[in-house]
Amino acid sequence: MGRGALSRERIVEAAVTVADDGGLTAVSMRNVGRRLGVEAMSLYHHLAGKDELLDELADWVFAQIELPEPGTPWRPAMAARAASARAVLARHPWSLGLVESRRSGGPALLRHHDTVLGCLRADGFTVALASQAFSAIDAYVYGFVLTETRLPFSPDDDVEDFVAEIALPAQEYPHLAEMVAELVVGHGYAFADQFDDGLDLVLDGLERRLAAAS
Repeated sequence: MGRGALSRERIVEAAVTVADDGGLTAVSMRNVGRRLGVEAMSLYHHLAGKDELLDELADWVFAQIELPEPGTPWRPAMAARAASARAVLARHPWSLGLVESRRSGGPALLRHHDTVLGCLRADGFTVALASQAFSAIDAYVYGFVLTETRLPFSPDDDVEDFVAEIALPAQEYPHLAEMVAELVVGHGYAFADQFDDGLDLVLDGLERRLAAAS
């Protein structure tokens, strides 16, 4: 990364690159400074230390996620936001354990949460149901990304080859064997394709809850 005037924005961008290359544990004032071509002490003119840098990283993550425009109906708004969050978290796997762990919420994080709750409230969700909806959707997204990024095969691998290596005996695991036969072998199976269908299950449940509360 070329030299230039230091700023919080440049420091955070460098920290993102360090995290992308080596994971969150690689993020330190020294490593970020090295990435910028400066001594770590130079960073302390802009940030108090590593904790503040991690707060800024978490805020950076939330700033990348697309938020619904005012007036967007809640269901397409939540679907689009979930898809955007999944894409951002998958591109930066280190962010998954960071985004909800910080005690100090930055402006992007706070705006994100306020906008999502506002979208739900504008379409008739009670405060309690909006909070539950937010939690349920994010739990699904985070869980899906966690599984997706830790699968024992990559998206480019042939899943059928992986299944063949396992060689499930149908008499011992009849339901797994049934699923593999019906959904995987000869069907171009990709784990990622399940995201939208799973999200629809969550949104369907919320739609029923909203209707019952009306």
